[in-house]
Amino acid sequence: MNFKYFLVPLMAIMIISCNAKKGDVGTSVEKETPVIPADYDPEKKLKELGITLSEASAPVANYVNAVRSGNLIFLSGKGPLQSNGENIEGKVGTDLTIEEGYEAAKITGINQLSVLKSELGNLNKVVRVVKVLGMVNAGPDFPDHPKVINGYSDLMVAVFGERGKHARAAVGMGSLPGNIAVEIEMIVEVMPE
Repeated sequence: MNFKYFLVPLMAIMIISCNAKKGDVGTSVEKETPVIPADYDPEKKLKELGITLSEASAPVANYVNAVRSGNLIFLSGKGPLQSNGENIEGKVGTDLTIEEGYEAAKITGINQLSVLKSELGNLNKVVRVVKVLGMVNAGPDFPDHPKVINGYSDLMVAVFGERGKHARAAVGMGSLPGNIAVEIEMIVEVMPE
């Protein structure tokens, strides 16, 4: 049996399919604009919740508050800086209760929304909250990190509705800068420019 009768057509099919895939790489693809419901209004929701955003605090080292790449904004870690200029400090489970940690996470969420608004000009441009990394200053035996970071997650859902639901990690840290109770970073999808 002569295999060249099978091999030649097989090689031709492989070359054609490789070239088709190769050609696809250079073609332009229309970007889809996300569909936002008419009643979606995070700015209005903030007012209803009685939340006033502050001016975003400046980074404390050689980094920036946010980096945009395409339709994603990566927010640097922020902590629970209160309106009086002081951070909520201490280890949750030792110095602070879970409820106090929850409040610290919520305040951190407000601080992140302040950064996001300064980047976008309007929170209605947020398509969805994609990912949250919550770090809790806690001792080695503390088991309730998710209950603390819920303060942040609950705020995102209260402000953005279903679009505020996100992938998340809530982890414990042996220490955080300045002994802050929590540090949280976030990735957000936004409307195309």
